[in-house]
Amino acid sequence: MTEHHPLDEVAVATYEYALRTGSFTDEDVARSLGVEVHLVAEARKLLQHLRLLAAGGDDRAVVALDPEIAEAELVTPLELAIAHRRREISGIHQQLQALSAMYRSRVQPVAEDVPIRVLDDFEDVRREIDLARRRCTEERITLQPGGGRSAELLEQDLLQTLELRQRGVRIRTLYQSTASASLATRSYVRQICEAGAEVRVAEELSERLIIYDRKLAFIPKERKGKVPPGAALVTDPTVVAYLCRSFESDWQGSQAFDTGGAAEYHHTEELRMSVIRLMAMGLKDEVIARRLGMATRTCRRHISAIMNEVGATSRFQAGMVLTRQGMIPDGDGVSSS
Repeated sequence: MTEHHPLDEVAVATYEYALRTGSFTDEDVARSLGVEVHLVAEARKLLQHLRLLAAGGDDRAVVALDPEIAEAELVTPLELAIAHRRREISGIHQQLQALSAMYRSRVQPVAEDVPIRVLDDFEDVRREIDLARRRCTEERITLQPGGGRSAELLEQDLLQTLELRQRGVRIRTLYQSTASASLATRSYVRQICEAGAEVRVAEELSERLIIYDRKLAFIPKERKGKVPPGAALVTDPTVVAYLCRSFESDWQGSQAFDTGGAAEYHHTEELRMSVIRLMAMGLKDEVIARRLGMATRTCRRHISAIMNEVGATSRFQAGMVLTRQGMIPDGDGVSSS
């Protein structure tokens, strides 16, 4: 199958020269047009590739061919291939629609009557997400806590997100600030934003959440080990509306995702205050790290830096100093745990 290549100005001028002269060398055209010879050589090859030029009776002779004939020669195989694919698609639709009707008649009524369904198998969840994405017509909103995602997952999600945007679906995704440190995530965000998606970041996020058309929400189960967890599928209007309001609250307090930021996640003043506030709540290092979407080791470095900054040797002492400085309200001192 012939690959399409656009005609540039040199190619068009070369074709016009062939119409006028009937025979030429690349040097002849280059002198006439005032361009480099290699550009004419590339243009000639392109014109021959598109069946717009053919060799004549001698080494120098070329014949300019009718573009309508060339179009027929190039387009006909493509049209036949498209027609063949359409017949395949139609056959698949016809075969599966009958089975789909059978499946829905037995399963769907039960599923629709249950406002919350819990799926333990991640593959079942993935299939339900695929179905929800295909049915989505208005909006997909996502909470994505933690750091950057793997390049493999991002590549797959990129294709799916771009397909949704092509259908006019609004895309809003809220990442945790630590995701800005991931080069792969920044590249992904840059591409979907160019397609019209909206992406922001926040210092703290709750668990992951996906909502389609404000009607169906996916809430993941607690992860145990490396196996992807199952999820709860929520269709209850009251619960979904509550989840949407929670998302809007997080969205309003977020900032634009900086796709051109540095690769390292710096210790910003906003992050410092978040760590102090969570320390004041008496949370352990592991919990603080999870809330802020960072590794526990990184979290401990931030805590250590804060304690060194105020000259404290324990969390309790740090709490007293930070309270005196007005960083922590009285009664919310840092736990000694």
